[in-house]
Amino acid sequence: MKKLYILLLILTTQLTFAQIRFQNIPENAIYPESIAVETITANIAYQGYDETQAYFGQGEYEIYLDNVDGVLDKPIIVLDGFDPGDSRDIPGLYASLSFDGQNMADILRDEGFDIVILNAPLYNTGGKDIDGGGDYIQRNAMVLIAMIQQLNADKVGDNELVVLGPSMGGLIARYALSYMEDNSLDSETRLYISFDAPHRGANIPISLQYLINYFADQVGDATAQQVVDQLLNSPAAKEMLVDHLLGHLLAGSTYEQDPTKVLPLGAPGFRNEFQAELDVLGFPTNVRNVTMINGSGIGTTTGSPGITIVDTNLEIDAVTDVDVALKFTPAASQTNTVTDVTVNFFGFPINTYQTTAQSPNNTAGVDSAPGGTGSISDALGDGGGNQVLIDFINALQQDLYSFIPTMSSLAIDNPDWFATPDLNDSPFVNFYIPNENEPHVTVTAASAQFALDEIRDGVLSVGENQFSNQFILAQNPVQKSINIVIPSNTSTQNLTATVFSITGQRLMQKTWTNPSQELTWNHNLSNGIYLLKLDNGFSTQTIKMIVE
Repeated sequence: MKKLYILLLILTTQLTFAQIRFQNIPENAIYPESIAVETITANIAYQGYDETQAYFGQGEYEIYLDNVDGVLDKPIIVLDGFDPGDSRDIPGLYASLSFDGQNMADILRDEGFDIVILNAPLYNTGGKDIDGGGDYIQRNAMVLIAMIQQLNADKVGDNELVVLGPSMGGLIARYALSYMEDNSLDSETRLYISFDAPHRGANIPISLQYLINYFADQVGDATAQQVVDQLLNSPAAKEMLVDHLLGHLLAGSTYEQDPTKVLPLGAPGFRNEFQAELDVLGFPTNVRNVTMINGSGIGTTTGSPGITIVDTNLEIDAVTDVDVALKFTPAASQTNTVTDVTVNFFGFPINTYQTTAQSPNNTAGVDSAPGGTGSISDALGDGGGNQVLIDFINALQQDLYSFIPTMSSLAIDNPDWFATPDLNDSPFVNFYIPNENEPHVTVTAASAQFALDEIRDGVLSVGENQFSNQFILAQNPVQKSINIVIPSNTSTQNLTATVFSITGQRLMQKTWTNPSQELTWNHNLSNGIYLLKLDNGFSTQTIKMIVE
């Protein structure tokens, strides 16, 4: 068995904690100038599901003042996402907002906005070591509450805040803002932008989870075990992952699958409890809630159900090799072997490991669903210089998987991950949704424009509720024409109407000068859901429009 241990050490020692990546920084990213990192401590303690006492969370932040007056008067908070080990620092978070040779944070600072980056670091509190990037979402939310209160106390003037939450940061922001409302704490926040956040859960292929855990468990290597303990078994991962290996283990075993537990199962004591808590909190009601996502809105899949991820033989030395086969979870109601490992010594198998997955009858397996994508090669740090891992990556037939399903990022409670999203079922009032699946939390020119429009519009006016009687869509669902009513008490010299698809594509635009109180706009749009944006030069209003 010595050869087996050597083999597994080779396979696992390169899965170092710092190499795991769930959010890439774009090439040619624009980094900020260095200022000073400050520490902030929550004033509300949180006790996790598996903790015996409550602890006060901590964060670190930097304030990048605007380039207009250099005064903290229009703060925009940008949050950290899932980042166990704190491998993505504050400058990295700033740089992650880069796109096409520009940086959204730089653009906003040039327009008078102040950027506040809030990072979740490693720290010790009350004698407990906490990895903020993988800690309880609730405790990180308490840190955000303290940050919001501090900014509101320190800012000049009465401009309300904007909170941008990428990935897990979107859940932290939602939880914090809703908690503040429920507890009569004024957030003084006008806009919440969720950025590809897992409101209905996240996904890492269960086959990959099994494989990494098996290698770590069989070797007992400290580095590999750290990946399992601090990443897969972090509180945040156990709260977010819709299918988690801990839900499938045989009683008394740390790696073997219980053959009766083949349907998707979250981490016991974490996943269902967190989703129930989040559902009860809902969304903040005194804030404009919008979302920009990376998953396809037209049903484009990431591979296909049951597809082979890898099926290869890895040569370790002249006498030792390993057969590794991984698959996506299967089509609805189907069962397949998702993990299949055989270690051979002189051509004879000396160790085998298999796991099975079944998909529910109402949806195919989530691995191939439309969604913001994760990358297996990224998760393995591109091999980290280890030839066996490099050979494994080169043999991948399917590198990308659905990390944040479209249904989840839109916060639509639909058990079918592959259904066409009905935006009427989403709690958000405005959306950016691409046609094709994009890498998780990737900023594009189109999504950046969406966020910039939302942030800028809020300065000229307040929330959507105060626009609700400014322009009226006389008939919705719309038939052969779009009928827009301008209330008699509204002064409008020019009105521009733009129709967007749910994926953010501009389809029609028309401008009226000195318009009458009722406008008729003929169209040839296909049946479906669209967004109608109305702009009178002073404020904008976006209305969900259904064409029948």
